[in-house]
Amino acid sequence: MEENNNMTAERSLEIIRESIERSQRTINKNSAIPLIWWGLCVVIFSLLIAYLWNNHGGPGWNMLWAALWLIGYAGDRIIGKRRGSIPTTFVGKTIGHVWATFGVFCCGMGMILGFIGSGMLPMELVMPKVYVFGCITSIISLCFGMGTTITGLVIRNRTIQVCGLLAGLGGFFGALHFPDHTQLYVMAVVALIGLIVPGVVIFIQNQK
Repeated sequence: MEENNNMTAERSLEIIRESIERSQRTINKNSAIPLIWWGLCVVIFSLLIAYLWNNHGGPGWNMLWAALWLIGYAGDRIIGKRRGSIPTTFVGKTIGHVWATFGVFCCGMGMILGFIGSGMLPMELVMPKVYVFGCITSIISLCFGMGTTITGLVIRNRTIQVCGLLAGLGGFFGALHFPDHTQLYVMAVVALIGLIVPGVVIFIQNQK
């Protein structure tokens, strides 16, 4: 009886392991287009906000990051419908929670900076002593890279892991060397390396 129980426990663990690995392969296969889509959204909005900031009114345009979240989410839903239904798994939920948390925090931060830049929110109310936009951009870039790297670790994709590390660390230090709206160019590069490049690589791999 004890031997049968051990065999049952071993079989249960094997089934769990196989389920996790199958989920990782499925998510890895279907992550290419969403990565490219979100990367393009961030690149386009970074360049657009940088242009508007420089030519039409200053940092208040950072409020457009809220529109990015809405457009990105809507596009992601459309991509999901065309791709077909994917079984809900623990791995998929974990990745979803990571990026949802990232989106809420970073888009919220972008909106607050927009309100400050437009004069609708007093700077002293949020940052009483020091306001260094470069530090904010660096932190967002670092969080961006962390989200990408965690995704790569969860689905065991080394390309995503490496791109996440490069994007996060490169963006963190790179943003400190650029003033005002030019830091958004760094954000565009971070999205290119952290999302678009791994998405394209995965897409090419899936075509083989």
